[in-house]
Amino acid sequence: MTAPELQFAFEIAVEVGTPLDLGQTQNGHRRIIPILGGLVSGPLLNGRILPGGADWQILRPDGAADLDARYTIQTDGGALIYAVNRGLRHGPAEVLQRLNRGEQVDPGSYYFRSGAAFETSAPEYAWMTRSIIVGVGERYPNKVVIRFWQLL
Repeated sequence: MTAPELQFAFEIAVEVGTPLDLGQTQNGHRRIIPILGGLVSGPLLNGRILPGGADWQILRPDGAADLDARYTIQTDGGALIYAVNRGLRHGPAEVLQRLNRGEQVDPGSYYFRSGAAFETSAPEYAWMTRSIIVGVGERYPNKVVIRFWQLL
């Protein structure tokens, strides 16, 4: 058996709003990060992220963040794609504290990985519904950038 290959598919640059901090709930420290819009670009997909999605996060006691982002992509051709992107972000405590305060930090100083699933009725993007797609993310004060690869 050989190791799978990765093919770069696209990048998203998501504009995010001010986090809504619900505090400690029965499931953990809950934050909701509004998705305001964004751009999608790459060899396999181009378009924009529509406003209205969000990232429903749980900040764990160990400082890691369980991420659950849901949003809609509209391709340059008008097709709509529903995205569910679940991930994990962790790193040194001081780096995570700065990230959670909305400060700029070096993306190489923390771990931010995700797995995405997609839903669409557009035949030209059916490959997204039949592929494992993984991402590597970077968090900035007002945006999130994630580069996605298709697992071949």
